[in-house]
Amino acid sequence: MNNAENNDKIKSEGSEIEETKSRKSEKRSRKTQGQLIQEALGLNEVDIKDIEKKLFIVRFLDFYSEETLQFIFKDNALNQYVKDITTYLNTLNIVREEDRLLKQSFESKEILEIINKLKLKAEELAISKGVKTSVEKRLRRLTLYITIPIFGVILILTILNLLQIIPELNIFFLLPVLCIFCAVPQVIRGTVSKKWFAFKDENKHQIYSEYRAEIMVLKNFASELLENIRTRLIELRVPLQLIKFVLHSRDYENLNLLSQKNIRGTNQYVYNFMYPPEVEPFPIPAQLQQYQQPIFPEKRGTEKVEKNFIVLTNMKGRDGIVSYFEPTLKDKLADQINDMLNNSKFRKAPDDFATIMPNYSETMAIYCICGEIAQIKSVQICNWKDQFNFYLFEGKKCNCDEKIYAISLMDESTKIPEELVNIFSS
Repeated sequence: MNNAENNDKIKSEGSEIEETKSRKSEKRSRKTQGQLIQEALGLNEVDIKDIEKKLFIVRFLDFYSEETLQFIFKDNALNQYVKDITTYLNTLNIVREEDRLLKQSFESKEILEIINKLKLKAEELAISKGVKTSVEKRLRRLTLYITIPIFGVILILTILNLLQIIPELNIFFLLPVLCIFCAVPQVIRGTVSKKWFAFKDENKHQIYSEYRAEIMVLKNFASELLENIRTRLIELRVPLQLIKFVLHSRDYENLNLLSQKNIRGTNQYVYNFMYPPEVEPFPIPAQLQQYQQPIFPEKRGTEKVEKNFIVLTNMKGRDGIVSYFEPTLKDKLADQINDMLNNSKFRKAPDDFATIMPNYSETMAIYCICGEIAQIKSVQICNWKDQFNFYLFEGKKCNCDEKIYAISLMDESTKIPEELVNIFSS
């Protein structure tokens, strides 16, 4: 190999080394989407951080409102959230009128007091149902209870074998024990987790129903925060379609729903901000085009729309007049309810909705899953297999694009067929 070839090889290897170093350096200094947006639009880092912190508070309040039970017996975790929120609001620059009003609203609405009250009430409910500690602590405790005895047995058998006290003990005998050592904690964790998710599903509606007023205060403040963020983004001329975030409810205005997903019974909705009618969408710089894609891909194809059936449990009333009820979401029984309706004959109720339900108001209403009061547009009497009559209330399409159907007894003394008892029971 001549000198020219050697030089070319050295240059080539040096180039590869530099390229590798460059890739590693790029990986170490990979920037967040917020930093890329900041640089591409020439924004102040303080403004981006301020928006990110406000979005953090919105996401927390929204999740806390929907999943209050997730925070029971977790003082340290909740205290950290509260500390982060109060630290930010205490240092909030109130030069902007919008921020000054935001801070006043936080204090006047007593957000921290409501957060603590909801946690306390959720813990009281959990204790009354036999849950006295967080699921994480229970899992750790059960794992210790299982693993320590098994580990002790293995240790004792190993020592006895080494001391020739049980010389005939084959070391391969320990392999099945080791398998059990690994498998049993996983089985226990799976069982406890399933029970925990079942407990949340069974009781989250009770929390929402009993403390709806407090929850709506949290959501209203989250709405104020979202509007504050949108206003600031428009002032900075940030393309709103780039700012995506995940919430767990559909209770907010001026947002575009990009996609949604259900993870272990918890809804996740991906949004970006909607432009006000008087504002033209801001152009997106070429280097930021990649961030237009939604986080969760939209489902394609024709899928059956799940019906949101509300059952008016603990119904009080006679002769077709409903004087009291407790709305209960029975989405898990949707297939059974559909089957019941398919085996029923329908006729329009002779009386209008106002006559059938004279006490319908904010204090006693049928709510959409987004929290809005359902507006009932029709009432039908259903006759199931010529044995049993009940009401079917159909609501108008809500602002969240959901449609609510509610069913109810017509008389509290009506005997419910055995196969339908679980539908109408509380």
